[in-house]
Amino acid sequence: MSEIIKVENLVEVYADGTKAIDGISFSVKQGEFFGFLGPNGAGKSTTIKVLTTLLRKTSGSVTIAGYDIDKDAQNIRKVIGVQSQETVIDGDLTGRENLILQGNLQRMRGEVLEKRVDELLKIVELSDVANRKAAFYSGGMKKRLDLASTLVHKPKLIFLDEPTTGLDPQSRNSVWKYLEELNRNEGITIFLTTQNMEEADKLCRNLSIIDHGRIVVNGSPVELKQQIGGDSIALSFVNGLTGDEKEKSKQIIQNVKGISKVLDTEDGLVVYAKNASSAVPEIVRVFDQNGVSLTSVNLSSPSLDDVFLQHTGRRIRPAELKKSSSSQANLVSKRWR
Repeated sequence: MSEIIKVENLVEVYADGTKAIDGISFSVKQGEFFGFLGPNGAGKSTTIKVLTTLLRKTSGSVTIAGYDIDKDAQNIRKVIGVQSQETVIDGDLTGRENLILQGNLQRMRGEVLEKRVDELLKIVELSDVANRKAAFYSGGMKKRLDLASTLVHKPKLIFLDEPTTGLDPQSRNSVWKYLEELNRNEGITIFLTTQNMEEADKLCRNLSIIDHGRIVVNGSPVELKQQIGGDSIALSFVNGLTGDEKEKSKQIIQNVKGISKVLDTEDGLVVYAKNASSAVPEIVRVFDQNGVSLTSVNLSSPSLDDVFLQHTGRRIRPAELKKSSSSQANLVSKRWR
């Protein structure tokens, strides 16, 4: 399968000297659903702006569908579609009129355009409200219309910059379904940026994890999680831990059989073990023997957040995880006093 995106040593330095992209290299195969996973400020949106010819790169090489980004920007724009983080539709126009306008901008006219608009309205399930002004659409409907507008000219490749940000779970799942169908049924290559680990895990066949403008690891979600080498056990402590207390706790837990790694987090420690369910009682016992009080022990299968934590030493979205530590799939929570 040929490469539709090839990036080598890409660098982007802003006018104030900030290095937003720091020498990244990756490739995307034609027909692939590819993800760029990382926190806010990691360089995801800047990368998309460069790849879609909206921002001139500082150095490095980029080819899109065989076209050099410096020499063939106009040809690149003809074969790509772009959906930004902000929904870009005209509320004064109907859903149908928004798609017709986009088609006209792509120099599409007449019966060909009308047929394509009808097709897209059906795909995103907006046929029944096609003649209603978009201002009266729900947030999820607007996102779906925005997605359809990127597809009017049948692009080979679409770039989606955090397309489900701000959506409720039901609307987000609907968008995921449409994206999977587009990739599977129409063979469209999709380049997705996200900080949503569930989104990346569910949709992407391959992904790059990016942080501070650098790619820290590449691979499929399954491969990356397998590299963890065990299940995750998150430990939190009464009144938290000071630096010295954390070091003492890490030394205590290293004596437990089957522990492969112990990492610091904002909330305490994360322990990785191949037979985690058997390790939990022993962990509780050794801490109790050493007079260290645990408030919770959360056991889960490896996640992409664990991958990010192991490669960067921090979580992708710590604030959100603090609000709900039970949001991961297959989580077992126990309270210890």
